[in-house]
Amino acid sequence: MKIIVTESIGSEGIQSLIDKGYQVDTRFGIEREELLKIIGEYDALIVRSVTMVNEELLENAPNLKVVGRAGNGVDNITLPACTKRGIIVVNTPESNIMAAAELAVAHAFNAFRNLTKAVIAGKNGDFRRGTFIGNELDEKTVGIIGLGRIGSIVARKLKGCNMNVIAYDPYITDERFVNCGVRKCETLEELIKESDLITIHTPKTKETIGIIGEKEIALCKDGVRIVNAARGGLVDEKALYDGLVSGKVAFAGIDVLNPEPNYNKKPEDQDYENPLLTLDNCAVTPHLGASTTEANYNVGTAVTKLVGEALEGAVVPAVNMPPLKAGNMNELRPYLDLAEMLGKIYCQVEDKPVESIEITYSGDLADKETEIITLSAVKGFLEPMVDTRVNFVNAKQIMDSMGIELTQNHNPALEKYTNLITVKFSSEEKTLSVSGTVFAKSEIRIVDFFGYKMDFEPTNNIIAIHNEDVPGMIGKIGSVLGSNGINISAMQWSSNKKAGRAESFVSVDQKASAEVLKQISALEGVLKVSQISF
Repeated sequence: MKIIVTESIGSEGIQSLIDKGYQVDTRFGIEREELLKIIGEYDALIVRSVTMVNEELLENAPNLKVVGRAGNGVDNITLPACTKRGIIVVNTPESNIMAAAELAVAHAFNAFRNLTKAVIAGKNGDFRRGTFIGNELDEKTVGIIGLGRIGSIVARKLKGCNMNVIAYDPYITDERFVNCGVRKCETLEELIKESDLITIHTPKTKETIGIIGEKEIALCKDGVRIVNAARGGLVDEKALYDGLVSGKVAFAGIDVLNPEPNYNKKPEDQDYENPLLTLDNCAVTPHLGASTTEANYNVGTAVTKLVGEALEGAVVPAVNMPPLKAGNMNELRPYLDLAEMLGKIYCQVEDKPVESIEITYSGDLADKETEIITLSAVKGFLEPMVDTRVNFVNAKQIMDSMGIELTQNHNPALEKYTNLITVKFSSEEKTLSVSGTVFAKSEIRIVDFFGYKMDFEPTNNIIAIHNEDVPGMIGKIGSVLGSNGINISAMQWSSNKKAGRAESFVSVDQKASAEVLKQISALEGVLKVSQISF
């Protein structure tokens, strides 16, 4: 498989992919037109914050399976377009948070102490220190917009400078504010009016674009300092420019711009222009939030590990999948496998269109994260019947497009087993259900097949036989299989005495041909034969 990396990441991560046998092409700073021409060759794409992974690019990338974002946000990636195509999107939100937080703090110090202005003056022979008098951070008020992973680190570090820390974040619990030792502002306006320094640490969404604009700057204290080391566009650059020129804003530290320049062009080739770059009281850095040796190593190794695992078919914590708590994947793995097997059964034994699927989790599973297990069942159900790529990313979307209703229930009460997954398929004519359980943390068993009780270990090749409950059936079926050189590795019969019918699962060492299935179907008493492959 081929992987293209369009922005700089640590060499260790790239080498790890090469060691696994992947062809990795590093094309840092590749021109857009060229990328559009060649992206169709690749199975995976690794980017940082500049490469736009949008509809235009995806239309030219029929083989793309994974997009890896080395870093936190994914605002340069069009998630719905990726999801529609079953493209997994992964990022590394924890890998560079310390680097990003420390850069914001560095900008804060610079904003109060005129460090960059003094350095530039000194290089030009101007050592008149009286022209660079600044202010102390001590006892000043910093307003943090966004108290997530990075914002909380910034809060901790600036509290260490004896700053009065307040924050606004409507999505964070009161407990988080208390634990961070930060006073909560109920409104953004409250924060803006009180702050000597405003620093932004939110994702880029419809709600946060331009969160600091002309109106907000007008409400600020005279001489406020503003730092944006999060995402370009969170601060309205025109309003910021006007505020800096008028003196309303004393200084700004900006690490992100909207739009961003090409960070790989040489100075003589650079054609980027931005009015903020012309101001002495605005320090602009070239998106250095993750530019530390430690962060480069962390994001590089983390994103390449996720991309490699995704290409191998492993379940990874993708951005466009239900959230999964760290460390739970190994625990859930056997249940994911069981759910997928249960989902696969219906279309291999029935031909009636399904109108709805109901999944019930009983016993211990009632308290677990089941949304991803549900997606595994849906994935198993769809794979035999659609000709597009189906995975955890797009399974629910495909189901919705087919008009199939999906529901899930939780039932803590369970007598015979410690856990049970039941998948109920409803068509216009009837409702059929299958159930399975996991023993000893990893032993999968099918325990109910369309109302017939059993205890069967699913294997690669199973022949399911519905027959009249009469003597001699086992021998007849065994004879047909034996005469065709097919070895039986396991079998189980389950009967319904009241109906006079039985259901058998016969595990065989090889897939039976259509002719063999026809011979079994022709046996007296056999009502239906299906071959199930897990």
